[in-house]
Amino acid sequence: MNPTKSDSTPKHAQSEGITGSESNLALSDIHSRLPDPQRTSGKATALDRWLMRTMLQKAGNPEIEVVLWDNTRITTSPTPPAVRAFIHQRSTLYKMLIDPSLAFGDGYSQGGVEVEGGLIAFNEAIDQCTHTADTKYFYRDGIRSCLGWLQRNTIDAARSNIHHHYDIGNDFYKLWLDQQLAYTCAYFSDPEMSLEAAQIAKMDHVCRKVGLKPGDTVVEAGCGWGALALHMAKFYGAKVKAFNISHEQIVYARERAKQEGLGDQVEFVEDDWRNITGSYDSFVSVGMLEHVGLKNYETLGEVIARCQSPRGRGLIHSIGCNSPRMLDSWTTKRIFPGAHVPSLSQMMQIFEPQKFSILDVENIRLHYALTLEHWLQRYEQNIDQVQSMFDEEFIRTWRLYLAASVAAFRAGSLQLFQVVFTNGGNNEVPWTRAGLYQAEPSQVVSES
Repeated sequence: MNPTKSDSTPKHAQSEGITGSESNLALSDIHSRLPDPQRTSGKATALDRWLMRTMLQKAGNPEIEVVLWDNTRITTSPTPPAVRAFIHQRSTLYKMLIDPSLAFGDGYSQGGVEVEGGLIAFNEAIDQCTHTADTKYFYRDGIRSCLGWLQRNTIDAARSNIHHHYDIGNDFYKLWLDQQLAYTCAYFSDPEMSLEAAQIAKMDHVCRKVGLKPGDTVVEAGCGWGALALHMAKFYGAKVKAFNISHEQIVYARERAKQEGLGDQVEFVEDDWRNITGSYDSFVSVGMLEHVGLKNYETLGEVIARCQSPRGRGLIHSIGCNSPRMLDSWTTKRIFPGAHVPSLSQMMQIFEPQKFSILDVENIRLHYALTLEHWLQRYEQNIDQVQSMFDEEFIRTWRLYLAASVAAFRAGSLQLFQVVFTNGGNNEVPWTRAGLYQAEPSQVVSES
């Protein structure tokens, strides 16, 4: 972040009743001198106003307005903002000094913060600034992030993290995902296509990238509710072994395989990816890498190297970012515990030690923004049913998560990478990418 270097900051401070010496103090130096944060009545003080203004400047002067509990309006935007946040409690402001992301997210979830002008637009305004700014101060997650990186995502920890997000009831996800419960980025060859069609197109895209053909064996790490594994078997004639540590998802996937008569072609294993054994023509992982943990990337590469055949192709599909950084603390505490979104350079820690050859890298982040728009729309359309399942804090938490995710992919603070790879000496690879864009959809393989 590059905060304004003109005289505007001390002028603002002086106009709000802050002395010149106070305006030069770091926010951390002032924190111990703040009044009781539980006091929510009365007018916002000069210090309150200066703190909010300074945080906006540290965030890169986003095009937003903040309305404090006494209706004081604060903005540092160079243009009139179209979106605003209402902070109803002084305590939220003070918590933001220590952890803006967590304080804002919890404040919204608990009703202490409201947003006017649209949650997506508000978050996008923030992301457009913080995505390119030096936010080492504003996002005070540095020490916590480093400590989190040092912690290995053990099998027990991974199981607990997955349970937190995915095992909250299949009926909830059925309300807003597509019919096959594909909880990863769809592929929109036409932005007007339905979510169902785009998820099928994504699965075809993956199958074509690894060159899947009848009789191939595939191991999938992190199979969700089984949509991709079943698609590979049904439409490409593959024999698939799919791993997942979410009990609810595995039970659902096994039942679906039984109902569709694919039990002999697809085996769903309730186990961690680290315990994959055997040899396969393809290794596929769609939406699991975010949960692996950076410290385990080299281990993942070793697992792939021992299970993928010399002529096989693999694919990893993951949310990522343009340069190494940590996810915001609200997401890692409230939504995806233990999650990490890698840069491409960090993903190379999987491939380079094994001397894998990278065949193709595609970034489809705008497809994920559109996918999330569909999810959010369906979530809101079924809000009455969600309310019958969960309390208001849960409902607001997930609304913020989906809206903020749309904004992050639109603004480019998050990416979606698909990386295709093979063993370094394998020459049985496509000469061009033409095969990825077949006009005809996949056809059901005839039973022989």
